[in-house]
Amino acid sequence: MAEHTVGTTPPTVMTIAGTDSGGGAGVAADLRAMAACGVHGCVAVTAVTVQNTVGVTGVHPIPPETVAAQIVSVATDIRLGAAKTGMLADTPIIEAIVDACDRVGIGGDGIPLVIDPVAASMHGDPLLADTALDAYRTLLFPRATLATPNLDEVRLLAGVDVHDRAGQYEAAKMMHAFGPQYVLVKGGHLREDTDVCIDLLYDGHTFTELPGPRFDTGNTHGSGDNMASAIASALARGMAVPDAVAFGKRYIVEAVRHSYALGAGHGPISPLWTVRNWWEQTV
Repeated sequence: MAEHTVGTTPPTVMTIAGTDSGGGAGVAADLRAMAACGVHGCVAVTAVTVQNTVGVTGVHPIPPETVAAQIVSVATDIRLGAAKTGMLADTPIIEAIVDACDRVGIGGDGIPLVIDPVAASMHGDPLLADTALDAYRTLLFPRATLATPNLDEVRLLAGVDVHDRAGQYEAAKMMHAFGPQYVLVKGGHLREDTDVCIDLLYDGHTFTELPGPRFDTGNTHGSGDNMASAIASALARGMAVPDAVAFGKRYIVEAVRHSYALGAGHGPISPLWTVRNWWEQTV
């Protein structure tokens, strides 16, 4: 019998998010990204969705007290290096998350917290109650180390449509005014950029553009989840926010480059490029 060797415990990150039964986004995508980035992923499930690559046909929120209990149970036993949120469904769940995070020191000056304000699927199916938008603005963003909205989420949260780079800069200022330490306004939906995708980081004083290639693919399911998870992983590994965001940008470029077709709709981006060499060497 082979001798068991105890490995070094990696940094740990919690995802607070919903499921995706097709596996392309949600906690499934978060955990894949975290593993690819060298951290151990923990989960607090907020909702169960019924979806595939074509669309979402059902959303079933978890009781708020159960969501909170998951967070407290993990954080009081396992040392978390960071946490991130995804689909949060409704106001009672957000309120429960805020209470639980405050109890265990997640967010603010405590454990880094990345807020990915998921409001709809990439197919346009709603994943957040309209009444919960204010809870994001007043409860979650003031506790966030980093918020990572895309342009559709900026429109819902800040009430502005972004059509050009100048609008992206103004959106960053508006989103930062809600209270996060940093905001990353993602540019994937900016139509004026045909060959490049520029994400914009803002800390209240300095803007940093993070350019990357734009790929001609519809297989981008789970890209927001993956990027937030990669950034949270880097924060858990001790990186400063600007460095963690740059790491997340490099990760997501490769994940989109290696995206694959799945089902009849939009396929997922892929973290599997990080393990491909090992796989090819062992089969």
